[in-house]
Amino acid sequence: MNPAKIRLSQPEMELVTSAELILTKNAILKKVNLLLGGLQHEQKQIINSYSTKLPDKVLGSTAKISKGENYAGLPYQILDYPRVFDNENLPGKQAGIFAVRTMFWWGHFFSVTLHLSGFYKKQAEKKLFSNFSTMKEKEYFCYINDDPWEHHFEDHNYVMMSGINKNDFERSVRERSFFKMANKISLQQWDDADKILISYFKEIIEMMAD
Repeated sequence: MNPAKIRLSQPEMELVTSAELILTKNAILKKVNLLLGGLQHEQKQIINSYSTKLPDKVLGSTAKISKGENYAGLPYQILDYPRVFDNENLPGKQAGIFAVRTMFWWGHFFSVTLHLSGFYKKQAEKKLFSNFSTMKEKEYFCYINDDPWEHHFEDHNYVMMSGINKNDFERSVRERSFFKMANKISLQQWDDADKILISYFKEIIEMMAD
């Protein structure tokens, strides 16, 4: 083995010899987890307030916080609630996805995403169409990628609703097998993140219960 291949640069040496870096990172991620845990309880209250206007499986779903170290090389944490992921290839009238995903992505943003497919997308189409103006006004983003499991906001993944024609939006919703829309905030808004994220969540649930 050539020793030159495993030498550290000066910045790398400074990082690898600093325990404080990892300890600080762990402290931040713990606070993220606490923030998402707090949001979970507020989200449950909002869902319960629309108990007569949402599908039974949505009302009965449970929250889940997941985490990892490598979404595009960086740590992330995700709160899924509501969380209905029913395989559309299995028999059942209500197969599909109804999920609201609140995400922290290190170095990038907090986001809140509505993800619908199958029965739930079909059921929500008229609600999406009637709330198109609200989505534009609130500066939501519409997902355009064919892979439903990406989360970044680059141009090939999301476009702003304000740049979409209503007829094109309606046609896209009908033709695509799934629908995603999202909003995000800067990590610089940490102190107000809980309030902003819960406001996005409430807006989304209100649109789905409209």
